[in-house]
Amino acid sequence: MGSDKQSAGLLDSLKMERVRTILTYTHPYPHEHSRHAIIAVVVGCLFFISSDNMHTLIEKLDNNIKWWSMYACLLGFFYFFSSPFIGKTIKPSYSNFSRWYIAWILVAAVYHLPSFQSMGVDMRMNLSLFLTIYLSSILFLLVFHIIFLGLWYVGLVSRVAGRRPEISTILQNCAVISVACCVFYSHCGNRAILGQRPLERRYSSWFSFWKKEERNTLLAKFLRMNELKDQVCLSWFAPVGSASDYPLLSKWVIYGELGGGSGGSSDEISPIYSLWATFIGLYIANYVVERSTGWALTHPVSVEEYDKMKNKQMKPDFLDMVPWYSGTSADLFKTVFDLLVSVTVFVGRFDMRMMQAAMNKLEDVGKHGDCFYDHFSEKEDLWFDFMADTGDGGNSSYSVARLLAQPFIRVTTDDDSSFVLPRGGVLLIGGDLAYPNPSAFTYERRLFRPFEYALQPPPWYKKDLIARNKPEVPGGVSELKQYEGPQCFIIPGNHDWFDGLHTFMRYICHKSWLGGWFMPQKKSYFALQLPKRWWVFGLDLALHCDIDVYQFKFFAELAEEKVGEHDSVIIMTHEPNWLVDWYFDEVSGKNVKHLIFDYLKGRCKLRMAGDLHHYMRHSFVPSDGPVHVQHLLVNGCGGAFLHPTHVFSNFNKFYGTTYETKAAYPSFEDSSRIALGNILKFRKKNWQFDFIGGIIYFVLVFSMFPQCKLDHLLRDDSFSGHLRSFFGAVWNAFMYVLEYSYVSLAGVLLLLIVAITFVPSKLSRKKRVIIGMLHVSAHLASALILMMLLELGVETCIRHKLLATSGYHTLYQWYRSVESEHFPDPTGLRARIEQWTFGLYPACIKYLMAAFDIPEVMAVSRSNICKNGLQSLSRGGAAIYYASVFLYFWVFSTPVVSLVFGSYLYICINWLHIHFDEAFSSLRIANYKSFTRFHITPEGDLEVYTLAVDKVPKEWKLDPDWDGEPKQAQQMSHLRKFPSKWSAAIAQQDPLNTVRMIDHFVIQQTEKPDSVSCNGSVAH
Repeated sequence: MGSDKQSAGLLDSLKMERVRTILTYTHPYPHEHSRHAIIAVVVGCLFFISSDNMHTLIEKLDNNIKWWSMYACLLGFFYFFSSPFIGKTIKPSYSNFSRWYIAWILVAAVYHLPSFQSMGVDMRMNLSLFLTIYLSSILFLLVFHIIFLGLWYVGLVSRVAGRRPEISTILQNCAVISVACCVFYSHCGNRAILGQRPLERRYSSWFSFWKKEERNTLLAKFLRMNELKDQVCLSWFAPVGSASDYPLLSKWVIYGELGGGSGGSSDEISPIYSLWATFIGLYIANYVVERSTGWALTHPVSVEEYDKMKNKQMKPDFLDMVPWYSGTSADLFKTVFDLLVSVTVFVGRFDMRMMQAAMNKLEDVGKHGDCFYDHFSEKEDLWFDFMADTGDGGNSSYSVARLLAQPFIRVTTDDDSSFVLPRGGVLLIGGDLAYPNPSAFTYERRLFRPFEYALQPPPWYKKDLIARNKPEVPGGVSELKQYEGPQCFIIPGNHDWFDGLHTFMRYICHKSWLGGWFMPQKKSYFALQLPKRWWVFGLDLALHCDIDVYQFKFFAELAEEKVGEHDSVIIMTHEPNWLVDWYFDEVSGKNVKHLIFDYLKGRCKLRMAGDLHHYMRHSFVPSDGPVHVQHLLVNGCGGAFLHPTHVFSNFNKFYGTTYETKAAYPSFEDSSRIALGNILKFRKKNWQFDFIGGIIYFVLVFSMFPQCKLDHLLRDDSFSGHLRSFFGAVWNAFMYVLEYSYVSLAGVLLLLIVAITFVPSKLSRKKRVIIGMLHVSAHLASALILMMLLELGVETCIRHKLLATSGYHTLYQWYRSVESEHFPDPTGLRARIEQWTFGLYPACIKYLMAAFDIPEVMAVSRSNICKNGLQSLSRGGAAIYYASVFLYFWVFSTPVVSLVFGSYLYICINWLHIHFDEAFSSLRIANYKSFTRFHITPEGDLEVYTLAVDKVPKEWKLDPDWDGEPKQAQQMSHLRKFPSKWSAAIAQQDPLNTVRMIDHFVIQQTEKPDSVSCNGSVAH
């Protein structure tokens, strides 16, 4: 270590940054030059394609309008299938799988269709050539890497070479090399040029192109670019020479074919082989230089500049919003399982709250056990915050946590009033701490990590250890009352109860810090005595939507013994049963109602809850009757996906008291408008739904394949006649499903049962059946139409003898028939490679090409079934047929099933006001986040401010203020001026700059004469 420091100091003194860069290996050298090669290949493709004669291209397009229409439909379906993955990386790697899958089956379909040569591409030859060169390149580079690693192992190359290359990098480079060779072959061929040497031709023909007077105009040059293309092929990419010039390579090269259509081979080395060898040589040279010397091909930078670049590139490792409609998420399947277990085992059989009551110490019974905290009661005033439903997307959760952590927030209202709101001394969290289920992973990544980034825990805190005897106050503090830092109290929500409260107890009740917020609580429910005779009752409703008998006893005794007659109580629950009961026309929370009516007796000034991920406040309308609760507040915008507000716009009654809506966020109009995203964005937001939707649609039409009698659909001349015949065939297929099908009918009935069950129980059984039937009818009609379109496409290709002409392995058989003509091999190189690989090399090429013969396999099997019946195929043949059909039908169906299901959700949420949870969880909206800040004034009034951020940043960077602030050893993070580590990458989008006040009102003290009114309430 000492020698390293001395050498580094010497280099600093000599200011030899570049020498330091060479000698000290501090920079990463990823081998990613294939990205530049891809750009070069794309530019080459565009040049060669545009070089074709424009008149010829237009003429071919006009003569083959039918096939170009089929191309448009095919490419349209493939585009809609792949649209969610364009320009983004999705984890897990389904996005990469989708791109390769699309490329595979699209190429397999396109090369069987005609007219593609009008763009200068012989699809069949290029595909065959690509696969051959691709496989050869992989084998060659694998052998090279094995040899190179062996040289490193024996010590012949430097230590830098010991880093193994990624297989994906090798495959990517091989793909680029193969594409480049195919592009060259498409437009230059494999012709051998005789008579002149390449150097002579380069100067004799290149300038002659520009000396012709009739080509002076720019338009003439553009229309005759094909001649320029020929000059490029002959001058730049001409063969490197004849085999006689390289005697050692004469038996290891591929030769070019003779020009002029004479066939046979020449003595000239193939230009394709020359190009391939050049790319392989560049790859090897580049790799050897980088791994042997530590040099990068880019310009080296100093270590200081590199550190600055590294800080700019640092980003938080936030998780994305939970994909609720994923067909592949193990977390969601675990959530369903945990929910079933919780409902079966814990509801009515075992309750963790009973265990907590039994664990209370006998000597604490008279002091209300471990659930009562009064260390705030002597303060002159107090600021505290409320949020709920965090732990979903990292961006949204951190945005709220960043605001909560600031020493103060400055906000300006619409009427230009300015407020400076200090950080809350207490943070109240209303449950649902992590989605979709409680586990160590979700709590640590979705809850603790955003809060730790916003306000770091103490330097001495070891987060992996549990708290033995809470509250474990920091050093230098003898009791909880003396601690001046922010504290946190939390109640569990329904998602926290999915594992019987195990994770909540472990991470909340047995740990001391949530980021920089100190957590003194020991149980899942608590009572806080605040200044000026204010109280907070944090109730744990579990999955019963009510408190248990032990919890009721605790709060009832507290209300009788400690809560004064003129005190004011805030009740915090997870579920807002006033809205949920009204929506579902149910009654829940009888014990909570009993507590409010018979023990608090009008002292409950505010009820606040989360669970619904929006903000709504309802205040009572003064009347002659008793008012048990003055204000009802819902704020579940702590980080989870957004919920609508417009479906609750008609709520106005609770506990016999009339209420009016004072604030809603988002507004009713915005909420209704946002629901439109289900039609436009459902699949983009829920791409993992493909696995469910595609399989469902295939099952619905499984018995319909193949459709052998489609002659009448192709006989009509008029467009209207085609439509009538087409939809008539769809209706006949529907009747076949009902009368003869087994698999498809079973799928329809099962889907109908699921659809009816999916409709919320608030509707009558008759309405649920009608809605379910309409929903299934839309899906079945869409599936039948897609099935008929696919069958028509295959039938059209068979009639034009594009498919079902020569059986399986057509691509490989065709390639072998033309290979010797276009790529002569007089020395028998292919035979030697086949012998050395024991026949593996040609077998690999054969079956690799067979993967692109899927349309042919489908057409051949279809023709056999139509002629001889399904029994003519073996089980393996039938499985291959249906698998080939599914590969294409899945691409066609997944965008459609998402469109139909998204439209169903939109209609239900905006017209019928049902599915509010399903319709907005599908959108996974991270925006519209808020929390509520309270202030108990020295006069005893409660000021309520709700702050919101309309748009959550998606990109973050290391906060320069946080990074530049001097850090003192053992300093508590809440004492820092800039406590949060990350700020928005775009300063204008940072929550500190976009936060605004959406609601403000005041609840006055009880003993004031106007306490029963809501004077002083102001809504912004």
